[in-house]
Amino acid sequence: MVEATKPQTPQGADLLGRFALAGALCCAITHGGATPIDVVKTRIQLEPETYRGGMLKSFRQIASTEGPGALLTGAGPTFAGYFLQGAFKFGGYEFFKKQAVDYVGLENAKDNRTAIYLGSSALAEFFADIALCPLEATRIRLVSNPQFASGLVSGFTKIVGQEGVGALYAGFGPICFKQIPYTMAKFAVYETVSEQAIHAYGKPKSELSGAEANTINLGCGLIAGMASAVISQPADTLLSKINKTEAKAGESTTQRLAGLAKQLGVGGMFSGIGTRLVMVGGITAGQFALYGSIKSSLNATGGTEIAK
Repeated sequence: MVEATKPQTPQGADLLGRFALAGALCCAITHGGATPIDVVKTRIQLEPETYRGGMLKSFRQIASTEGPGALLTGAGPTFAGYFLQGAFKFGGYEFFKKQAVDYVGLENAKDNRTAIYLGSSALAEFFADIALCPLEATRIRLVSNPQFASGLVSGFTKIVGQEGVGALYAGFGPICFKQIPYTMAKFAVYETVSEQAIHAYGKPKSELSGAEANTINLGCGLIAGMASAVISQPADTLLSKINKTEAKAGESTTQRLAGLAKQLGVGGMFSGIGTRLVMVGGITAGQFALYGSIKSSLNATGGTEIAK
């Protein structure tokens, strides 16, 4: 009788690829599903004089004046952009975290784990933003001007054709300014709160059931998402504004950002924060829950663990 062999635990590039796929799927699903909320949030940021009644009233206003389909504007760029971003973000985070642990040693890494969480997530997000920026620029253009193009491909090619490839990266500075602090807070807060929650629960992480792990992931992800939303809100508003219109002749991205920040003021920079707290909190909670579940289904176990 031949004994059944256990599936081998993935290692190296195979394991990293599974982390990246899990990250791609969790980000694409959550951001894609939140497209209607993102449309409302972006409209409030770009046209606060028109959308004054908050999230629910703005939902009804857009649906009644433009049809329910308007709430799905930019769904294609959102799904594609965050699929790529999620792969680089989660896969990169696991990669850079392992490199840091290998470099400083496990015990030193545990003693300095917050610094490793922050550094690994910042590096991962920088590369993720290179992939995301062109698709995010297309999404914002479609949401701010639904008549601009019919979808992802037509919008993308129209921007390139009329304004050049550089226009797709006009918002690279703001997107890094937004996404890097957001991701640093997201992973560092999640890891810290998760570690404390598991200690308080009194059961080792390796012994948690699927339901227990998902509950902890959801709760800790919600806290991490709300912290990240507040930190990254000013840059999110600037990103929406800078991608709405073309640059003036001879105007640099830095000049545009400075002008927009002065024009908006502190209050304007936090326009739409209520909607974004709901959106980012829910998205982040869903991401960590999905990431854990998808990793488990892909047998992507054995990642670098430095929590005490």
